[in-house]
Amino acid sequence: MESPRKVLPKDLGEILVEAKIITEEKLQRIKELQAKDGSKIERILLQERLITPPQLAFFTSLQLRVPFVNLKKEGVRPNAVAAIPEPIARKYSVIPIDVTETTLVVAMEDPRDIEALEELAALTRKRIEPVLSTSQDIQEMIDLNYRIGGEIEEQLSQIPTRYQKVRVAEKRVSAEAIAQAPVVRAIDLLIKQGVRDRASDIHVEPQEDRLRIRYRIDGILHEVMSLPLSVHPPLLSRVKIMAGLNIAERRRPQDGQITFDMGDRAVDLRVATTGTVYGEMVVLRILDKSFAFLPLAELGFLPDVLEKYLRMVKTPFGMILISGPTGSGKTTTQYATVNQLDAVGRNIITIEDPVEYRFNNINQIQVNPAAGLTFASGLRATMRLDPNVILVGEIRDAETAQISTQASLTGHLVLSSIHANDAVSTIFRMIDLGVEPYLLTSALVGIVAQRMVRRVCHYCSRPTKVLPDEQLAYEQEMNENRSEFLVGTGCNFCAGTGYLGRTGIYEVLVMRESIRRLVLGGGDSDAIRVEAKKEGMISLWHDGMLKVKEGVTTPHEVIRNVFSIG
Repeated sequence: MESPRKVLPKDLGEILVEAKIITEEKLQRIKELQAKDGSKIERILLQERLITPPQLAFFTSLQLRVPFVNLKKEGVRPNAVAAIPEPIARKYSVIPIDVTETTLVVAMEDPRDIEALEELAALTRKRIEPVLSTSQDIQEMIDLNYRIGGEIEEQLSQIPTRYQKVRVAEKRVSAEAIAQAPVVRAIDLLIKQGVRDRASDIHVEPQEDRLRIRYRIDGILHEVMSLPLSVHPPLLSRVKIMAGLNIAERRRPQDGQITFDMGDRAVDLRVATTGTVYGEMVVLRILDKSFAFLPLAELGFLPDVLEKYLRMVKTPFGMILISGPTGSGKTTTQYATVNQLDAVGRNIITIEDPVEYRFNNINQIQVNPAAGLTFASGLRATMRLDPNVILVGEIRDAETAQISTQASLTGHLVLSSIHANDAVSTIFRMIDLGVEPYLLTSALVGIVAQRMVRRVCHYCSRPTKVLPDEQLAYEQEMNENRSEFLVGTGCNFCAGTGYLGRTGIYEVLVMRESIRRLVLGGGDSDAIRVEAKKEGMISLWHDGMLKVKEGVTTPHEVIRNVFSIG
């Protein structure tokens, strides 16, 4: 009797042809490329953009008969992560997702990597059960699940209690040795974790009996570490050296800049130090361009509101003001607006303090009061440089307000920000700064008031009953009885907060003729607000509640960030 033949697994190319992902002709082309340089078929498929990474992972799982796991849906068990150290996980691009007494389930980019499987088995003394996932998802889960707090504390424990400076005579120490010094490694790890956690700021704050480390994530400060005060001097000195500051100066505030290599990209950090009663504190503002250069459509404008704002931006001259408190996203909106404009056919000049992000084809000026360059003097100088569009970082004083208004009346489009509670309050703030109402109404094209609210984490959101005052606030604005809203329960992706990322809520006031007449006639803010709503303005409060209705944010976030104005 003839023994049954062993069925060999199909070639990946054949599977893709059968699934009609690629044609026979493309498969032959791939084989020719393989014969030339010996590349793997997977690499060629991705290079030629014949398949997406998720598709590749799925069809590879069919070919190898290894289960495919969507890590974003399935998640990772913390006790499984503890089985494999971070360096090993990064070395082989693997993430442990489940564990039993005898088995460790590991998501891998390539389940055929025998070396990785053998080392993991020897390390954990368990049977390794590989599953397949995409490279991007594995890297994201590694970043989310391996936190560097313990490693930072380990590095800092190696710093002598009495911090000693390296003497000039001791210059024989190699660059490699310096790079591996505990304080250097600790600062590098601290910055990397901050970037991974999407922090906008890292706070290093000496307290009476400890050194507190906090990250500002989605606008909220979170304490991530508490360290002994003995590590404060070396940490502070290291940051000052990186930022090019004077390490001997401890009383005066200092500002500096760091460009930090994350491996896959460079991240700029703005550094500010100042003395406190317990010693110098330092704040590192993370300026990650991947978050800064967002298009206007991704900032959170409702479609109708965005269309109204884009019409304002297309005007050839006049003034557009963006108002809101510190941290409300005004600079992000300004940058997104500038990116929308034609930087080749127009001369666009910005005056900023500080210049946080640098643009191609745009002339940016850094305010420098010590050299006599203020917003007002910079604006005067800019007027002689044949500008079409002028971005004034912020209107802080009467002189800047008046010159900006004059510039907008002489054929320039002026875009600036100002601190005010809402769009109507912005009008009166400009008048308080000494701008005559007849000039302001002629210059103003429109005003955008804005706030930032945290987005509900879409990985762990569930319909949840909220507090009675939150229900009431929603019902009164939306005329809709509702007790349950989408609320995040907390997961790995949102670090247990229930929120992931932020979005804007906006109030756009267009200066119609009826509003101009009210301003010139001395109308109060309530009358102007009523008229603006008649002309189609959606208030900040209403825009926020519309986003609650869509499940984008929660009533708590809108109440926390916006005052309800009639």
